[in-house]
Amino acid sequence: MPERARPTRTAVPAALVAGLLLTACGTTPKPDAPAAPTAPEKTTATKSTAPAVKAAATLGGPGTACALPVSFGLAEGWKPEAVDDPENPEFAALTRQGPAVVRCEVDAKPTGNVGYLRVWTVAKGPARAALEGFVKAADKPSAVTYRETRAGAPAATEVTYTTHGELTDETKEQRAFAVSAREGAVVIVHLGGLDTDEHRAILPAYELAKSTTKPL
Repeated sequence: MPERARPTRTAVPAALVAGLLLTACGTTPKPDAPAAPTAPEKTTATKSTAPAVKAAATLGGPGTACALPVSFGLAEGWKPEAVDDPENPEFAALTRQGPAVVRCEVDAKPTGNVGYLRVWTVAKGPARAALEGFVKAADKPSAVTYRETRAGAPAATEVTYTTHGELTDETKEQRAFAVSAREGAVVIVHLGGLDTDEHRAILPAYELAKSTTKPL
């Protein structure tokens, strides 16, 4: 396929703002919210009925849209865009969730779905603790289930949970995985969607990213 043009970088992409509104402000930190109980490890997450997808490009390496501590495969049609200056406190409500800072978002809209893969980093691990802090800062997380797995080569911690958005008054599925990266940092890859149906429809792109993750 022809090489995709590098997306224009802005201080905070308009897609990020729109995406967060579509997901009912699910990434707005809520530091005072009580920790949600963790469901038993044996709980099985809902799986997508959509077919698996193959990588059409790689994100995270040299010359890609987002400079990240890891790389992973992108499904065809997904559009990546780096978040420039995410440490700016003016945009903290949009760019931070618990201990994590968003670095890149990959938009599913060109494929006909409404959702995002967002890549977050945490300065120091371990991965499980970073992911727990990320989830606790979500919008009313519940049905939280953690499990140890692998993301490509590295060991990883994965979480599935639901959030309840105040703007939409709807509960929807969420999931993310976290891996340790260079110099003790942690990378969190999160999959959101407009609603649970959209989330399940784009789940294969998340599974592709998880299965192809490599530290850089």
